[in-house]
Amino acid sequence: MKQLTETQQLKELIAQYRSEGRTIGFVPTMGFLHEGHLTLVEKASKENDIVVMSIFVNPTQFGPGEDYEAYPRDLKRDARLAEQAGADVLFTPSPSDMYKGEQNVAVQVKRRTDVLCGASRVGHFDGVATVLTKFFNLVKPTRAYFGLKDAQQAAVVDGLIEDFFMDIELVAVDTVREEDGLAKSSRNVYLTEQERKEAPMIYKALQQGAELIKDGERNPETVIKTVTDIIENTSGVIDYAELYAYPELTPLKTLNGKVILACAVQFSKARLIDNIIIDIDEWERS
Repeated sequence: MKQLTETQQLKELIAQYRSEGRTIGFVPTMGFLHEGHLTLVEKASKENDIVVMSIFVNPTQFGPGEDYEAYPRDLKRDARLAEQAGADVLFTPSPSDMYKGEQNVAVQVKRRTDVLCGASRVGHFDGVATVLTKFFNLVKPTRAYFGLKDAQQAAVVDGLIEDFFMDIELVAVDTVREEDGLAKSSRNVYLTEQERKEAPMIYKALQQGAELIKDGERNPETVIKTVTDIIENTSGVIDYAELYAYPELTPLKTLNGKVILACAVQFSKARLIDNIIIDIDEWERS
């Protein structure tokens, strides 16, 4: 596995790969890798000639009071795991290389950001879209891989690729979970022992909501109340529990088509997000 730290190094290597006609799978991450990230690498390795993984804690997607400085970092460990999973290139640029002085242009996301996490993290997805535009131009991937644990991010990336006519296939991969159902996340390390026992209730609540929909419930408020009633039995505080069309992230008076049931729960030092995406039409046909 090649480890690169400078954008110019990466540009030269990518130019070589493209001249050889190789397909490139790209897995962007902020590091502190877990099984969810590695699953993306393994899938990308099966579907492409070359896999590029980036590790970059992007400062422009953190708002005031968020955990940029405290975000867990362990590059030596991450490099070992990335190589074992099948990454061919690990790109770990510095903020000064990715953001050279004052920016002339930044991406502003207009839709799919005023709900879920975007509602309380103003500007967050602008930072995500800006850094991904930079990465997409550097890596020039055939396919880009994103986990559906952050389904709102995947929806924003879908819009970015579509609106800017990027010749990239977005591959959204199902959430990887612990045995008890908790979505794998770098922030799980912040949970106390008691909170770690309670956290799987988030997914159980979403599953119960999904079962209601599967059984024919079409009123969003009824489904959301079921989810919140279950989560309120934990010590976590519900930030949101919401239902929207997916990937448009628009409200529905009556549930139909593909929808996302999502929630965010704040524990003492960790804010956990999770979701279930449900294709109602597909369920009704089966």
